[in-house]
Amino acid sequence: MSPILTAFATSPDRGQGLARDMRVRWVLEELGVPYDVQLLTFADMKQPAHLARNPFGQIPTWQEGDRVLFESGAIVLHLAEQHPGVLPTDPDARMRAIMWVFAALNTVEPPIVERSMAWVLEREQPWYTQRLVTLDERVRMRLSQLSAWLGTASWLDRDFSVGDLMMASVLLRLKSSGILDEYTQLVAYVARATQRPAYQRAFAAQLAVFQNG
Repeated sequence: MSPILTAFATSPDRGQGLARDMRVRWVLEELGVPYDVQLLTFADMKQPAHLARNPFGQIPTWQEGDRVLFESGAIVLHLAEQHPGVLPTDPDARMRAIMWVFAALNTVEPPIVERSMAWVLEREQPWYTQRLVTLDERVRMRLSQLSAWLGTASWLDRDFSVGDLMMASVLLRLKSSGILDEYTQLVAYVARATQRPAYQRAFAAQLAVFQNG
């Protein structure tokens, strides 16, 4: 029996590949690991069966026999450690790849998510325009720092790794904002990542859920 990934039955991103199960789909395709998908509605996610997998009622979750994991970063890192392909074999390079996973999730993603949630929840409020200036400054600070580190390199630390997979996934959340377009090196970086055949297969699989939903 194949492992099971839970995902949205109706993707809130309308098929743009931004839901967090996409990160897991992508690493599975990079690693060539077969899996099944269980699609959940928002109501399903709050039922006891799913809360037993994730107490916060979110997706994705990953179930492989008796092992159940939640949080996309934890799932991706687990899979990367279990199967060769996206973690370097050199111990130092391996730790740097893991470091970039945490940098993507803990340093780069928070201001991006805060900005997107402000648009969803606060854009009708009188203070939104002024608040957006501050939010954009925080995002640009991180992008400037990341762009400076990347320089002319193709990837964050020599070869493509799970760190790049997670970082590119995070940066894609800025796709509709126009902010990423100000950083040509990061635009090219995301393009390289998303042109990988594994990403294209994962994106097609997630898009099919939206199209069939």
